[in-house]
Amino acid sequence: MTEAVSPADAGRPLNIMSIQSWVSYGHVGNASAVFPLQRLGAEVWALNTVQFSNHTGYGAWRGQVFPSELIEELVLGIAERGALERCDAVLSGYMGDAATGAAILSAVGRVKAANPAAMYCCDPVIGDVGRGVFVRPGIPEFMRDRGVPAADILTPNQFELEWLTGQTVTSLDDAKAAVSALQAKGPRCVLVTSLRVEDTPADAMDLLVGEGGQFHRIRTPLLPLNVNGAGDAIAALFLFHRLRWGEPSVALSAAASSIYGLLRRTAEAGSREILTVAAQDEFVTPSRVFRASAC
Repeated sequence: MTEAVSPADAGRPLNIMSIQSWVSYGHVGNASAVFPLQRLGAEVWALNTVQFSNHTGYGAWRGQVFPSELIEELVLGIAERGALERCDAVLSGYMGDAATGAAILSAVGRVKAANPAAMYCCDPVIGDVGRGVFVRPGIPEFMRDRGVPAADILTPNQFELEWLTGQTVTSLDDAKAAVSALQAKGPRCVLVTSLRVEDTPADAMDLLVGEGGQFHRIRTPLLPLNVNGAGDAIAALFLFHRLRWGEPSVALSAAASSIYGLLRRTAEAGSREILTVAAQDEFVTPSRVFRASAC
């Protein structure tokens, strides 16, 4: 695979611009993605789209959505430091409103103009199975019409995969067809971060990645917990390892193993929030390694 950091540069830190939400309490958005990337040695340029007291899964929160102009201003300030040419990737996640999406794509354009080798990883946060769409009106359409075509890497969950393609996914073949449909719109690499199809055992969860006409799947045990922020973390981890190694199956194995360890530790502790700090060793040396299989 191409688009990896070259061997000559393999020892230098990756520089990743992460444009996501921020919560003061708990771990979602940048509060879930930044620390794992830093723990792996990446330099993270965090731009926050919102500042909330806690994630919206609690049903109540305080804070505000930042205007899209703030994102543009911050990117301009980074550009004025001459740093954009050293940016390896832009990562985006939850957006407070559709206008933020335009600012994110503007940032991606600036970064790629300075460094054409930079990649854009879009986590198209729209909703989830059981919850449906939970973002503001206009955001799902923005993701479908503008976010997906601009992305190099896309990391939907199963609900988002179905919403973005208009296809029902009940089998592995359905999932592969939906991934291919997304790839036809722009992203070369699509990671489905949570997948349950006909052959997925009741006590398991699948992850599927497609790139270059090949597909790989990992199956991990289903854990007894319901937390927010795991999708934000796995998108960040997958991006890091995809940049570092250039091989989607290797990136899938590394990211899935770390997330499983993180969630297992969280489930064992009975925590409402993922244990991003307490379980940080899982990001570097996962306690259990899962290997991706061609499918």
